[in-house]
Parts: sequence; C-alpha cells; structure tokens
Amino acid sequence: MPNQREEAIDDSPADLPCLEKPDSPTGSPPTASLSSLMELENCVSNLSLAHEIVVNRDFCFKPRNPPTDSLEGKMTEIVHRAFWDSLQEQLSSDPPNYSHAVLLLQEVKTMLQSLLMPGHVRVRSQLDEVLDLDLIQQEVAHGALDLHRLAEFVINTMASLCAPVRDPEVRALRDLKDPVELLKAIFRVLGLMKTDMVNFTLQSLRPHLLQQAVQYERAKFQQILDKQPDSLDYTTAWLQAAVSEEVSASEAQSESPGPDSSGPLSAIAVLNRAYIRLLRWDPQDQKYPETVLIDQARLDALGQRLQMLVLEASVLLLTNTQCGCVVFSLQGFVGKLRQSVTALLEGSHTREADLKEALLGIGETVLQQVTEALATHGGAALPQESRDLLKGQISDLWKQNNPVRVLIGERVQGFLQATLRGGPAKRSPELPAPLRLLSAELVELGTAFGRIVHFNQTVFGPFYAPILRKLLFQPGGAEAGEDSR
Repeated sequence: MPNQREEAIDDSPADLPCLEKPDSPTGSPPTASLSSLMELENCVSNLSLAHEIVVNRDFCFKPRNPPTDSLEGKMTEIVHRAFWDSLQEQLSSDPPNYSHAVLLLQEVKTMLQSLLMPGHVRVRSQLDEVLDLDLIQQEVAHGALDLHRLAEFVINTMASLCAPVRDPEVRALRDLKDPVELLKAIFRVLGLMKTDMVNFTLQSLRPHLLQQAVQYERAKFQQILDKQPDSLDYTTAWLQAAVSEEVSASEAQSESPGPDSSGPLSAIAVLNRAYIRLLRWDPQDQKYPETVLIDQARLDALGQRLQMLVLEASVLLLTNTQCGCVVFSLQGFVGKLRQSVTALLEGSHTREADLKEALLGIGETVLQQVTEALATHGGAALPQESRDLLKGQISDLWKQNNPVRVLIGERVQGFLQATLRGGPAKRSPELPAPLRLLSAELVELGTAFGRIVHFNQTVFGPFYAPILRKLLFQPGGAEAGEDSR
C-alpha cells in the first residue's frame, strides 16, 4: 500500500510536465497467462486501495517523490535539470524561442481546469480568454508575448483555488522573477494543489464508499478466487488451528473432559479465537490467511502494542508483589514508573536480545525508583534478597512461557474475547490490579482491533461459512476424535 498511495496520483514528477505521451505498444499480449496475471494483480491492487481508504481514516494520497539517493531519484534529477536547462536556453536566445513555453502554458491551463468545480463558471471563462493558445501563438509570432503577465494571472487564479495550507507557497511565487524558476515553481505548487483536490474529493466520498465497501471488496475477492481457486488454503489452515485451540480450551474448562461432555463449538467463538491468534502471529510464518492479508500490517502493529502492554503489566505486577501496595499508593509513583518502563521497552519487540537487554535496564530502573520513593517518604529500604529477586523476575520476562507473562496474556486475551463478543463487562475475566492501570490503553487497542475484525467478518463472512461448516459440523472435521462438533 505505501507505494500505491504515493504513486496513485501520477507517475510523473510534479514539476516536470508531460509534453507528450509515448506511442502505445501494438500487438497482442505475449501469452494469455501473462494477461491473466496482470489482471489478477490489478484486481488485488484495487482491493487493497479500496480497503485502505475505508479502514484507514487518515489515508491520503501523496505526490510521488523518489528518494534523492536512489537510482530513480538521481535519474529524475538529471532529467529535470536537462529539461529546465533546455527551456532556459530557449528563452535566453535572441530572439527568444517560446515553443516549449507555450506548451507549458497550455498544460498549466489544463491543470487549473482540473481544479475547477461546476460553480466556477467565471474562472473557467477567464482561463479560456487569457490562456487562449491561438492568441498566445499570435503574440509569439509578433514578439508580443508577455510571460510575466500570464504568470501573474496564473498565480492569482491559483490563489483563488488553493487550500489555505497552500497560501504561503502561492505567495512565494510572486517573488520569483526568473521565468524558468517561476514556471518550475508553478508546476510544483499545482501538483500539490492537485493532490489536495484528490484528498478533498476522497474525504467527501468516504461516507458513500463506506456504504459500498463491503459489496465491492467481496466482489473483488471473488474475482481473485475465480482466477486462483486455491486462494483460501491458508485461511482454511488458520481456521482449523483455531478450531483445535477452541476444542482444547472447551475440554480444559469442562469438569469431565471428553468428546461428549461439552456442547457443540460456536462458530463465532472459533472465529474470534482465530482473530486473536493473529495478534501473536509468528513473523516467520508465511502462511498468513488470505482474507486478512490486507490488514496484516495493522494487526502486526496491534500485536506488538499488545506485547508491550503485557510486559509492562507484568513488570508492574512483580513490583507490586515484591514492594507491597505502599509504594504503589504514593502519589506520582505509578505514572513515573510506567513512563520509564514504556520508554525502555520501545523498539525491543523485534529481537530477543533487545528484549533481554531492555528488561535488564528496566530491573535497574525499577529498583532505583522504588528506593528513591521509599527514602523520600520515610519507608524502610528493600532487603537485598528482595532486590535481587525482583531484578531476576523482571529479567526472566523475556521468556514466552514465563508464568507471570502467561497469566497477564491470558487475562488480556479474555478481555479481547469479551470485547469481540460485545457482551457485558462481567463476562470479562477479572483483571489483576496492575493490568487495570492499563485499562485505557487496552480499551483503545480493543476498539481498534474490534473495528478491523467486525469489518473483516462482514466482508468475508460468506467465505468463512462453508469452511467453518465443514470443520465443525462434518464428522471428524474438528479433530476431536470422532466428535462431529
């Protein structure tokens, strides 16, 4: 999506006008398979773009600007310099050669017209009158072309059409006297205004897009399935793993575990468990479910945030256990401690070695802040045995199977399951006191997660239904002995 977002406006740079377009290649595509592949890629791109517009409220288009140190950036710079140097040479000749300048003015007119709304009748008429190509050609022929007069008109028109955020850049155009630099800057600002108009139109259409998004995404995904019938293999495996987990959890909660001792599995419970599995997805596993692939980056970010919250709550729980509630009751202590823990954990989720190092630093910081708080309020210092124990317990949190970390993770998972069910708060497991200190962050994370899940269920429900029906209601489908749940 990032590449698509930047390239969706135009493949050409904003300050280099397209004077002409190359001839289209003739002949048939080399093979039917290549044509089908390109059509499939286009379908996936359209689906991703539509989904991003609907789900990401901050989505916006950006002009294409390749990195200056990249090959594309260097080539772009060379082409730009050659183009504008050529124009400078033409205008500096005696007499001046206005052939390219006239074409540039025509393109400026076209770009301005693309920014007009239906109600801009007078502005449209003025554009046709002042930037009349035939009249400009006659002025060139008689040596009477006044580029600065036309540029002044263009700048005034841009000032009347641009968004307020572009006012300083438009005003800066009036200070440019060199015609080449002026034309170059005009094209750059017009490119920005074009982007602003697209984003404004996008925001205006968003309510209508929301109404049509479900049907559109479902239809586009069906097109992908028509071309790639095996496009649900990873989704099936993902749901199968969730069924196995739900069977194990159901039997563990039953007083007398066994295939016939518990009721049938709920398809909604299985689906919710499957979504929660995405928050702890192994980054090395390439078999990400196809139906959730568009949201993988968003879900990965939520999973990383969830991991940090679990670790933070684990540190608070251990500190509270070893130091007692007296320290936690001191004004400002918890807030300062949380701020330090969060800062030290930042960026430590990518590598195990980074997490180990971060937790060592957290252990030292916690002991320092506890000691300072107790000394300030006249409390007795922690015994050396308790200090060593707390530091060691915090350091051990890097292990995935650490009992404290597992406990907090289970409580958080229960909270998220209750959020997805939409049931009353009493259905959520009781959270340990340190985890309740993070309730605001958990609610925020749960809301964002629930929004993604709800939209995904609405779009892909018809694709999940036959898979779940086969897994849950056909003999042997749930991998629970001979049970047909």
